Amino acid sequence: MATNKETIYIPLEDVESEHCALIVEKGLAQVKGVETHKVELNNRRAAITVNDNEVVGEAVKAIKDLGYGVPTVKKTYPVLGMTCASCAGSAESMAKYTPGVVSAEVNYGTGNLNVEFLPNITSSEQIRKAVQDGGYDLLLEDENKQQETLEAIHAEKFRKLKNKTIWAVILSLPVVIIGMFFMDMPYGNEIMWAFSTPVVLWLGKDFFINAWKQAKHRSANMDTLVALSTGIAYIFSVFNMLFMDFWHQRGLHAHVYFEAAAVIIAFILLGKLLEEKAKGNTSSAIKKLMGLQPKTVIVIEADGTERQKAIEDVNAGDIILVKPGEKIAVDGMVVSGNSYVDESMLSGEPVPVLKKENEKVFAGTINQKGSFQFKAVKVGKETMLAQIIKMVQDAQGSKAPVQKLVDKIAGIFVPVVMGIAVLTFILWFFLGGENGVVQGLLAAVTVLVIACPCALGLATPTAIMVGVGKGAENGILIKDAESLELAKKVNAIVLDKTGTITEGRPQVTGIQWLNNDDATKDVLLSIEKQSEHPLAEAVVKHLEGVSTTALSNFDSITGKGAKADYNNDTYYVGNKKLLAENNITIADQLQQQADEWGTQSKTVIWFANSKQALSVIAISDKIKETSVAAIKEMQDMGIDLYMLTGDNEATAKAIAQQTGIGHYKAEVLPQHKADFVKELQAQGKVVAMVGDGINDSTALATADVSIAMGKGSDIAMDVAKMTIISSDLTKIPQAIRLSKQTVATIKQNLFWAFIYNLIGIPIAAGILYPINGFLLNPMIAGAAMALSSVSVVSNSLRLKWKK
Repeated sequence: MATNKETIYIPLEDVESEHCALIVEKGLAQVKGVETHKVELNNRRAAITVNDNEVVGEAVKAIKDLGYGVPTVKKTYPVLGMTCASCAGSAESMAKYTPGVVSAEVNYGTGNLNVEFLPNITSSEQIRKAVQDGGYDLLLEDENKQQETLEAIHAEKFRKLKNKTIWAVILSLPVVIIGMFFMDMPYGNEIMWAFSTPVVLWLGKDFFINAWKQAKHRSANMDTLVALSTGIAYIFSVFNMLFMDFWHQRGLHAHVYFEAAAVIIAFILLGKLLEEKAKGNTSSAIKKLMGLQPKTVIVIEADGTERQKAIEDVNAGDIILVKPGEKIAVDGMVVSGNSYVDESMLSGEPVPVLKKENEKVFAGTINQKGSFQFKAVKVGKETMLAQIIKMVQDAQGSKAPVQKLVDKIAGIFVPVVMGIAVLTFILWFFLGGENGVVQGLLAAVTVLVIACPCALGLATPTAIMVGVGKGAENGILIKDAESLELAKKVNAIVLDKTGTITEGRPQVTGIQWLNNDDATKDVLLSIEKQSEHPLAEAVVKHLEGVSTTALSNFDSITGKGAKADYNNDTYYVGNKKLLAENNITIADQLQQQADEWGTQSKTVIWFANSKQALSVIAISDKIKETSVAAIKEMQDMGIDLYMLTGDNEATAKAIAQQTGIGHYKAEVLPQHKADFVKELQAQGKVVAMVGDGINDSTALATADVSIAMGKGSDIAMDVAKMTIISSDLTKIPQAIRLSKQTVATIKQNLFWAFIYNLIGIPIAAGILYPINGFLLNPMIAGAAMALSSVSVVSNSLRLKWKK
């Protein structure tokens, strides 16, 4: 933690003037905890004085909210050495209070630290050192090797844990048999001591080592509870065995509890083993995705020879040969041959897609019977598969809002339990009569054993991991846990038309020229070639073969069309609103044709010079086969649907009628889409926005849940919190159902984790003893504690098999 009013320098981007500097300074003045602040324009940085490093994150957020950039670095590192949910909180706080760290989150479910920091102040190595000081470690390897190293570490950890568990069970068995049935046999106590000592001091030594590390930093975790409970039971038993007379002189029998100490460790090791195995299953979606990329490829050299290359050595531009049944290694474009390709890993659709020359292929998809050659376009981290893996990993590592509350509870849980254990002993000591000391000690040990925050810590992240993974397997990419948690509450969905409800591949179905004069066809083509609108692409395709001409002063007019100058005249291409704003007249025959096309749900665009409309063009975009069924399904779920389009009223109305959408708006500008989303939110609705274009990005950013179509623009996918890879609307109700199932699983997990502790701790403390004489055996408490974590993870895994 930064103390003594430390000065932190935050580098700034886009702060070019005194006015900008003043805005940033005013923003920093609003941040609680920033004691002094000054923007140094020459050095392009803000100097702030703070006495708490957490304030740095708030200051950076404030600057970004003002629209100025702060060059931070975001990294994800596996945390090594964590044993419970409290460890995650401890490692997180060590990272968070490192000077220069903007934000830090440790997810116990994934075992990862997501950290954002200022590279001019700190580095990954410094953050690692801070985490190491807390008794943990970070794996800082290159991302390409990180997964393999991590799997090797986990495999070795699992092997050691398995061996320890087997030995602990073998050595504990005779201790239990003697302790339960042959207590009075000669040398029984000594035999139990001999068997339990290696269990406690050798197989259970990690609990004591980790507890000591925590104690040095004045913190406690599950290891602290296990070390205290087993340590107290073991030492108490050794004392009673060696100094029996101490109790006999006081008229009491000297009991030993070696079986409790040994069996508790055996059960906890068994629980950890089952938990590790189950946690491995929660991340199976990532393993499946990673397994889709082959390790080697066949590259065709310039001289035509074939050479095998490692996937890491493939460069953009390489020509790669794909044989029947092989996986496609990188994203590219087919240059020769054709074949059907199974793209189900991307789209979730089982039907193979025909790939011909100049068609795109993607890494991880599987070639069927034919063979073809393709040119590598995107390699390494740039492939769609790599981006999907990264997105799924980030989403699985993100925290749902409910998790933040659980983290706070887990953070104070262990100290509270230790307090309850001490209170239990004190009450037994004063109220327990002649056996008060012994029973008080046993009850305190049982409280320490039964209370474990692991079930609580695993409740949310394991369900999120399985939910996000299941989404990815079905072609639904979820960027963060918050959107997965929120999707179940959606009661209003705003749909873009083109590319969302319709195919997004518009085609010109008719063009009528004024007086059949198409002399300016080259001007129309030249304007549309410079436009980025999907409708412009349809016109360009239709006019293939027409020559272009040189234009000047080209200008794209958002939501209306485009204009350019040619031969001292201005020409316009766009909607009717554009013509009306420029006082352009429309001949009756063109207007009649436009009206006729409008009734046929065709999009109408106009081409005009500065005086009159020269032609009217009809463009049709087919409704997707699944859109009508998807819209009905969402309406049956009680969701209000709204369609927004920049298209004309007649086309919008026709599409709305054909799809059964009751609410629609035509000729909507991009900025007005976001305003409409805000209007719905003001009515108390939880709004999902579904779109595919750059023009949808503002509305996507404004919505509570944003969903992009995978075949749309990269910007829409960057902004959206969910991406439907296949662009199939039926995936949206699937995503909502997945959200409901995931949230239900989280609630079940949290309920059982809380109930387990709420019931278990008082029973362990001996609350039933005055009523029916029942005292919980510490061994049974150990078994219950182990099973609580396993049951939570197993419940999360049930999500995998739900439809």
